Amino acid sequence: MRKAVFLTLLGASAAGCAARTATFDERLFASQALIRTAEEVGVEEVPQADLHLRLAREQVQRAQRLSAEGAPDRARRMLLRAQADAELAIACAREARAQALAREALGEVGSIQEQLR
Repeated sequence: MRKAVFLTLLGASAAGCAARTATFDERLFASQALIRTAEEVGVEEVPQADLHLRLAREQVQRAQRLSAEGAPDRARRMLLRAQADAELAIACAREARAQALAREALGEVGSIQEQLR
């Protein structure tokens, strides 16, 4: 019985949290934070990642204009796109670094194999 009550309360709590939507300012802050994170990670060094970072910056600017023009739904969607592009920029940069490390490791393995022959 306790388990059922606990699960019911947990479900109600989750539904309440899910029902609340973030405000424009909260989404704007989140988008800008992701862009700063991407800049700190150094995505400018990876062309594909840099492209997505530039898109994210442009989308934040567009969202601010849309909000000022009285189009809050379009502004919110634009911020969601900006967040997605900033996250993609970070992922692209991490992938590029992982591939570079993998190539370096393969080179080291190759030299070790040559030494063993």
